[in-house]
Amino acid sequence: MTARVCVAAAMSTDYVIPPPPTPSAAIAGSSDRFALRRVLCVGRNYAAHAREMGQDPEREPPFFFAKPSDSVFDAHPSLRASIVYPPLTENLHHEIELAVAIGIAGREIPPGQALDHVFGYAPALDLTRRDLQKAAKAKGHPWEFGKAFDRSAPLGAIVPAAEIGHPTRGRVWLEVNGDLRQEGDLSELIWSVAEVIAELSASIALAPGDLILTGTPAGVGPLNPGDTVRAGVEGVGALALAVARD
Repeated sequence: MTARVCVAAAMSTDYVIPPPPTPSAAIAGSSDRFALRRVLCVGRNYAAHAREMGQDPEREPPFFFAKPSDSVFDAHPSLRASIVYPPLTENLHHEIELAVAIGIAGREIPPGQALDHVFGYAPALDLTRRDLQKAAKAKGHPWEFGKAFDRSAPLGAIVPAAEIGHPTRGRVWLEVNGDLRQEGDLSELIWSVAEVIAELSASIALAPGDLILTGTPAGVGPLNPGDTVRAGVEGVGALALAVARD
């Protein structure tokens, strides 16, 4: 009886404002959606990118930052996905990454069991207001607003691991207006997907709907209004994005 009362009470909850829609992502070959909980990002996980950002690429414990789940939007090539050039920046940068979609909850997950928690993989962009990020870093302030802004996480369709396995090698690339800007390989990750999951889950409990962006190879650079982006991860998929003028 108590359980029924609790369920009934939950169903009759009134909100002072309507709850926002649940952020979600496309799943390749399916009309189902992947409900999103959190977006967790690994910083400087390719040695060449660490160097181009002026950092030492030694294999120190990884660090993480977050984006809001509603910054994610579908950008697979069959769509005409676009963003309006974001406010407060004159230096918007592209960063192509492998995204990992978590399907099974866990905490303190051993690396050897980490991939069992993965639902699938997708290509993603970590769009960055680089000037805001650098200014915040220089002052010792949090640089969340350099990373976490509206539509800052374009995402290709998630491909289930049951279909493609768990990729450890594959070209990671990005073109702007047909010119190759970024190129690397998943084998160059400083911290593997399994190690990233283990490290994150030692700090916070992972849950279905969490999306992990695993870092970007060298070649990050500016985007301008009118640019067209194509990017992808070999064996996983591709995405496409236009930067609108207004």
